[in-house]
Amino acid sequence: MELRHLRYLVAVADTGTITAAAHELHVAQPGVSSQLRQLERELGETLLVRGPRAVELTEAGRAVLPHARAALAAVEGARDAVAGLRGLLRGRVAVGMASSLPETVVADQVGEFAAAHPGVTVELREGTADDLADDLRAGRLDLVVAGFPRTPPDGLDGVVLIEDRLVAAVAADDELAGRRAVPLAALAGRPLICLPRGHGLRAAFDDACAARGLTPGVAFEAGAMNLLLRLAARGAGVAVVPAPALGAGPVQALDRPPVAVALDPEVRTRMYLLWRTGGPAGPAARALQARLTP
Repeated sequence: MELRHLRYLVAVADTGTITAAAHELHVAQPGVSSQLRQLERELGETLLVRGPRAVELTEAGRAVLPHARAALAAVEGARDAVAGLRGLLRGRVAVGMASSLPETVVADQVGEFAAAHPGVTVELREGTADDLADDLRAGRLDLVVAGFPRTPPDGLDGVVLIEDRLVAAVAADDELAGRRAVPLAALAGRPLICLPRGHGLRAAFDDACAARGLTPGVAFEAGAMNLLLRLAARGAGVAVVPAPALGAGPVQALDRPPVAVALDPEVRTRMYLLWRTGGPAGPAARALQARLTP
């Protein structure tokens, strides 16, 4: 068994097809297929089911995959350790960021880190908090910045970067605009504008409603905070957003920006910097973790 066998298996698992894996690895497709068949012969098990459009892992393939990832990570870690002895920082860091986040939350620090360490390849991926947590546990990401209602998900550790209260954002001429606070129960009959399920902010709001026996009527879902607020400003419904979002430049540039109304009781959400339990692997990931940690 050689490292390239494991690298090809991981690439196929991540991309879903042999063609995409070959493109990502910059090798010929027949070579990938041949090496994977060789790995299957050596292990005496079929690892992949080759369908007309996609490739799926068999039960044996799913069992081998985490060991393949660990072996590749160990080799990369050895190379990074040697580079560290020479005073160099090299390697690859994959960072997941919730798609609802303002870009400035981590972009400036990640950009400064990349500029300071040209030997490190930094990858940024967007997604929902739940999906990013799954990718972090599976080893596809090294660090994640995303929101969760309370504590980090199982199998992950982290620190709180930001804690915000949620507010109801309404059009300037809405009947709620002049109120200091609105009970959650009063929102039950209003069309709501929220992030999709899977985002930490949405989970915090849904949990608060469920605790009071309320079922929110979500009329619009969107992953971009600015879109939620634009819809609210046009009177399409009540947007549930973090309070600081209403002070963002694009929102304030609207002719009639939405107005924030406090929720009663208060609902809060936390933005975490997360890593796998035990800490991120490799000196580059640990260096970026240290930069992002408050």
